[in-house]
Amino acid sequence: MKFDAEKLRREFGASDQKRDAGLTTPDNIKRYDDIAYGEYGRYNLLDIYHKKDVTSPQKTIIDIHGGGWTYGDKDVYQHYCMDMAQRGFTVVNFSYRLSPEDPYPAALEDINAVFTWVAENAAAYNIDLDKICVTGDSAGAQLASQYLALLTNSAFRKLFPMQIPHEQIKVKAVALNCGCYDMKGRVEAQEDDPFLAYIDKALTENRELTLEQIDTVKYINADFPPAYIMSAEYDFLKEHVKPMYELLRAKGIVCEWKLYGKAEDTYMGHVFHLNQRLEEAKICNDDECRFFDEILGA
Repeated sequence: MKFDAEKLRREFGASDQKRDAGLTTPDNIKRYDDIAYGEYGRYNLLDIYHKKDVTSPQKTIIDIHGGGWTYGDKDVYQHYCMDMAQRGFTVVNFSYRLSPEDPYPAALEDINAVFTWVAENAAAYNIDLDKICVTGDSAGAQLASQYLALLTNSAFRKLFPMQIPHEQIKVKAVALNCGCYDMKGRVEAQEDDPFLAYIDKALTENRELTLEQIDTVKYINADFPPAYIMSAEYDFLKEHVKPMYELLRAKGIVCEWKLYGKAEDTYMGHVFHLNQRLEEAKICNDDECRFFDEILGA
């Protein structure tokens, strides 16, 4: 069956609108909206949030949104990101180009443009380049793992034409939320229509190189940042959580993993942590920020 991007966008959009209905910007949050970081118009805009009383560089989260490589933007993630800012972080929330209109590696190129922009503009927005953390969920977790492998493995960088700011930005910790990571394995198993739609053009043009580029788990080394890895009882991707945790542990990387929810909690599904009305989301986001603070020594 051919992947229907518009159907996915309608379904995800309706769910997210229902989840966030009535939410507003907290009174104590300062926001910088619609900052251009690249050349692709509305797809290359970012927001930055921090508390109004912040006047100097502080620990920072760069969030990579999910949406099956097909859906989502910074507006969908603004309430989650502002909630993370309430925990004492400056938060960078951005949109990137989406598949199938802009297939692989467009999203990865845009993430690289964001990190490059952050490296060049940190001082103006109370961003501490020595205290950078990353969050990513679902497709955003896959993108985060791939990009962090690029930042930390010179052999992996050689597979890509992009100029990676690996000397300017050292990510200290990451939270990988409800994601999947062995993407070469998924392609070879012919799983995941959204991902196949995202990389189909690249596979057609150079299958060998593309399969090597998406084989993130092969290139994760001991320099990959400490990671908090989570999923939920009814997350359809939960089977991918513990294997990633075990891989990182085997590489000697500091990491934690947690499965949230109980068998009776049928509402504890994919990316539950984005729902500002869920107590479990508050607990999870507290846990991740606690992990960040422990790594940062904050």
